[in-house]
Amino acid sequence: MATVITETVQRFTAETLKAASKQSQGCYVVPLRLRRAIKKYIREQEEHHMKRKVSRLSETFNSIKDVNLQLTASTARELIEDPLKYVGCSKRWKIKSSYGDIGFKYRDDQTVAYVASRMPAVFSACHRVLSEVKRRLPKFSPTKVLDFGAGTGSGFWALREVWPNSLETVNLVEPSQSMQRAGQSLIKDLKNLPHIQSYGNIQGLSQDLNKSKDKSNRKHDLVIASYVLGEIPSFKDRITIVRQLWELTGDVLVLVEPGTPHGSDIISQVRSHILWMEKRKSRKLEKASSEGSKDLMTQKCGAYIVTPCPHDGVCPLDNSGKYCHFVQRLQRTTTQLAYKQSNGIPLRGFEDEKFSYVVFRRGPRPSATWPLDGMKFDTLKEQKAKRTPEDYETDYVEEYESEHDEDYESERDDQIDSEPGDSIDDKMMVKYESDINEPYATSESDVEEETPDETVRADLGTGWGRIIFSPMKRGKRVEMDICRATNYEGTEGQFERVIVTKSKNPTLHQQARKSLWGDLWPF
Repeated sequence: MATVITETVQRFTAETLKAASKQSQGCYVVPLRLRRAIKKYIREQEEHHMKRKVSRLSETFNSIKDVNLQLTASTARELIEDPLKYVGCSKRWKIKSSYGDIGFKYRDDQTVAYVASRMPAVFSACHRVLSEVKRRLPKFSPTKVLDFGAGTGSGFWALREVWPNSLETVNLVEPSQSMQRAGQSLIKDLKNLPHIQSYGNIQGLSQDLNKSKDKSNRKHDLVIASYVLGEIPSFKDRITIVRQLWELTGDVLVLVEPGTPHGSDIISQVRSHILWMEKRKSRKLEKASSEGSKDLMTQKCGAYIVTPCPHDGVCPLDNSGKYCHFVQRLQRTTTQLAYKQSNGIPLRGFEDEKFSYVVFRRGPRPSATWPLDGMKFDTLKEQKAKRTPEDYETDYVEEYESEHDEDYESERDDQIDSEPGDSIDDKMMVKYESDINEPYATSESDVEEETPDETVRADLGTGWGRIIFSPMKRGKRVEMDICRATNYEGTEGQFERVIVTKSKNPTLHQQARKSLWGDLWPF
């Protein structure tokens, strides 16, 4: 009986439940250090016709995406039938393969255009993902990191913002010499940098790591690959590279791709493959191990999803016609406003970066009671009996806001899906002084306001669902599309529509009204 009582002990209040569920960010402002570094780099390059080059770079990205989508599905079918068949086939990334050149080789002018137009958005998406990793894993502080497909350093800048004091060694893999030079130029004025080593391919990194007698030195606390797997058109090469990255991962692997159907498919394929691979390994070790070593075996193998998935089962969105992705709004930098094309219409002051991602961690998924276990919520009648005159005034304000939620959400969704010619939404803007009058030096003394340490967090158990797409608010009724686990073990999941009404549960209804796309939802 004692165990049962412990499992149903209330762990959250209404306020702490709301705080633990919050994962989304508002309109993100690119840090001052990075804005200055970008502007200084572009000024030093003295590139002409930047708008034209930014436009051509965008066209190149679209052409790469079209080629990838036209590839035949035969490769995928062969790999599913025999996942080990093509291990080791990919010798070099972005150089050559049996399928021709893989990836996109950046020239100097294209690199400058990328820094001016795309780097702030890619950085913002990486920062959003890594910030959630820090919230969900508060004791995780990586010291040794691998950034694969580092580009101009968007991932590295995000790592420095999230874990400014823990990084000691950072290995960068980027075959483009132009990208490497740009990344080095952007960080040259930063202080207290960790030891950074750049490589042109993953084989060069492996050769250096193999020189160490200690095999544990091959592993990295965190491996990140952002906006790179989609540039590899061969599915076999892509999976081979992901397997190599997983082998170099000692704890956490972070994969981020554009929030398109193609990017989401890549994340889904990789997610399925790594989970399948680790389950297969666990079964083999369990079969070969004696009873006394089973506990040790479970600690050395296995993997689970830290975020965004609340379970490790088959993705419920597969073959559903929908795709899993999220949105990070960011305020455009002055360089983006200066060089991005808008067909003669003034650019809006923000943009929405869509991204898909998955974060793996080695080991078995931690078990935890579900957040709503043991919680008792007042009914609407009980809440009315406890009201004060101030509460009635608050209710009037909330009812007014509720009546306007539907129009606001519809307008915001239109903005997310629209082209950059829309008008500026001043309420969503975070204003900062133009970079024009700022010095071009990049100094660590430019400390911007940091978010306070969160004392309440969502655990890694299976009791937290993920809100996919924007909640639909209809007066006193909120509808949310949620991906959730269907059992405590997290081996299965489902995608369902959750409806919360004020009459049945006013506390959860209030939380649902404040919830956004990408937040967690308790069960």
